[in-house]
Amino acid sequence: MARFRPDARGRALAALCVTEITSWGTLYYAFPVLLGPISADTGWSTTATVGAFSAGAIVAAGSGIVAGRMIDTHGPRRVMTTGSVLGVLALLAVAWAPSLPWFYLAWTLGGMAQAATFYPPAFAAITGWYGEQRLRALTTVTLVAGFASTVFAPLTAALVSHLTWRGSYVVLAVILGVVTVPLHLLLLTPPWTRRSGSAGPSPEEAERARAVVRSPRFVALAVVMTATGFGLYAATINLVPLLVERGTSLSTAALGLGLIGVGQVAGRLVFEPLCRATSPGGRVTVVVVVGGTCVTALGLLPGPVGVLVAVAVAAGAARGLHTLLQASAVSDRWGTGSFGRINGVFAAPTTVAVALAPAGGVVLAGLVGGFGTAFVVLGVVAVVAGVVAWRL
Repeated sequence: MARFRPDARGRALAALCVTEITSWGTLYYAFPVLLGPISADTGWSTTATVGAFSAGAIVAAGSGIVAGRMIDTHGPRRVMTTGSVLGVLALLAVAWAPSLPWFYLAWTLGGMAQAATFYPPAFAAITGWYGEQRLRALTTVTLVAGFASTVFAPLTAALVSHLTWRGSYVVLAVILGVVTVPLHLLLLTPPWTRRSGSAGPSPEEAERARAVVRSPRFVALAVVMTATGFGLYAATINLVPLLVERGTSLSTAALGLGLIGVGQVAGRLVFEPLCRATSPGGRVTVVVVVGGTCVTALGLLPGPVGVLVAVAVAAGAARGLHTLLQASAVSDRWGTGSFGRINGVFAAPTTVAVALAPAGGVVLAGLVGGFGTAFVVLGVVAVVAGVVAWRL
């Protein structure tokens, strides 16, 4: 019997599944676990410490535009390998930061690494390799990478229980380098046909990309995805204080937050059949309206806790679907030509919104008098955005 041998695309896809888990785990999900120990050890306020991480995410949004253009020209191998190396250097710089300004500079470098290793470059790679067959590959990567927090949150907690936060980041840097650098360098090798090795896009391609990103349809869709991303992330990340306001114990609230990750993975499982049953605008509307409705219900329902957690899991499913919408929205409407540069612009505002969502949810709750009212505001904005998206 012939032995199954995956082709170059299959090997590259498997590599991306591993590197996305590792990149997200070390460069993103480890930080919330280490936030308390960092503040306790350094004396930096929680707000100032989180500000460095958010600044890095904003840098990632801007750098993602450049990374997308480079992928269009050179392919993902060079960009993502460089991103892995930058990620290692960034985590070591975070670990050795002697002062808060240096900590901010370290996360600025971390933002550049995120731009070259997180979902947008992976989506650009898959879209370029798979073309019209991209949907299942995109779903596979996001399904697997959805477990990044499941793997790295407890791993980081175990590390910091035996090491300092600085030592923990050194170990995470080693993990990032050992896992992602060789996989990106050696396995992201499928042929890259879109102007691979050329000096840049043709004037026609560049003009087409500029026309797309300046079009009212593109701008409106980016606004819808940004507003929805902010609402879904601000609500789900701040589920714990909402449930505590409702009288739930902290341990039960934390369990509810963990189950949102399960909902996120479950939502991605239904994306492919949803695509077969809906138009591009229709599926954006379905996902956004359902997500907004769930967030609004969380703000309005007093309990019981089981119902609140079930609604939160449904909101998590919408959040998981939102990631795949962001991966496919550009190619569904404007094709795969110049995908990297167009999607880099498209993803930038959502990246910023998601970075600001945790603190933004808290600020909104303070302005409107509690997390319940804040969830209603976030949910209603998402529902309105979903209605707008119907013809986009």
